Order: sequence, then structure tokens, then C-alpha cells
Amino acid sequence: MLNNRIPLKSLVIFASGSGSNAEKIFEYFKDSTVVNITHIFCNNPDAGVISRAERLGIPCTIFTRAEYKDGTVLKKIQSLNTDWVILAGFLWLIPKEFIQAYPQKIVNLHPALLPKFGGKGMYGHFVHEAVVEAQEKESGITIHFVNEHYDEGAIIFQSSFPVLLTDTADDVAKKGQVLEHRDFPRVIATLVKN
Repeated sequence: MLNNRIPLKSLVIFASGSGSNAEKIFEYFKDSTVVNITHIFCNNPDAGVISRAERLGIPCTIFTRAEYKDGTVLKKIQSLNTDWVILAGFLWLIPKEFIQAYPQKIVNLHPALLPKFGGKGMYGHFVHEAVVEAQEKESGITIHFVNEHYDEGAIIFQSSFPVLLTDTADDVAKKGQVLEHRDFPRVIATLVKN
């Protein structure tokens, strides 16, 4: 009899901040027979994601810019037999060596509706402040493949919410985070299964 089980896919998460999306992804796949989150990689020794990883029992590697650029981090990812790299609030540009090693297998979450409000320096509160300043009527999230440029990879999924004239950047951030926590894990699940 043939074994029809889908092989387990190995994911690593890159994060630079608090790690709320990393935690939501971990919770979503906690009992999965399809996805195994093996590791969190962090470039910020003060990031909240480090204590979250410890609490969740996920190994976490903190790395320097030199280790990121000299191939040390990529070798570690490959040594974990990684299938997918998920960027959940990771702020550094991905080197071309990573993209060549994982073509169409590195996925990022951006807190706006690309192509608007993307590019270098456009992350977190900078994005939400720009949305409010531009008096946008809507904002949202974009999940996209990663290429050699900030926020320019092929779009996989977008979801949106209305922005009210009375909304502050914090209001926009809170509305966006609801979509991030709801949509990012399930989009990853769909990608990995396909």
C-alpha cells in the first residue's frame, strides 16, 4: 500500500522585533502534520521574539551582520534541511545567495498594500504614519515572495481594511495586526501544501 502522507515541510522564521507574528505562526502549526517550525533567526539581541522563542521552546539564533553576509547564517539554515524561510517582521534586505538557495521559498509580510508604502525604511510605524499622512481610505497587508529588492517580490495575497479620517498611525497598526495574525499563517499553510 502506498503512503499518501504529505512529507513534513521544515520552516524557519526570521524576525527583528516583538515576534507576535512568529508566535501566531507557531501556534497555527503547533499540532501540524505538514509543517515543522524548526528555528527562529534574529538580528536584534534586544528583540522580544527571543523571549517568545524561549517560552515556546523554539531554538533561536541571534546573528550579526557579518555572519549574515559571510554565509554563516545561510549555512545554518541549510543544515536544518529548511524548505521555507518566513520573514515575520525582519528588517534587513535578503542577500541574493539566500534567494538563489530558496527561489520562491522566502515569504515576507508587509504592513501595507504594496506597491504603495514599500521600500527601504518603510516598516512598522513608518508605514502606518505614511498611510495616515497620505489620507489613504484603506490600508492592509501584503504577503509576497522575496527578491533582491525591498518589497518588490511577486504578491501572493493582500487583505485590506478601511482607514478613517480619525485614525491615528496606532489605530492603523492595530487594524493591520488583526489581519496579519489571521491571514499570514493560513497563507503560509496554503503555500506549503501546494
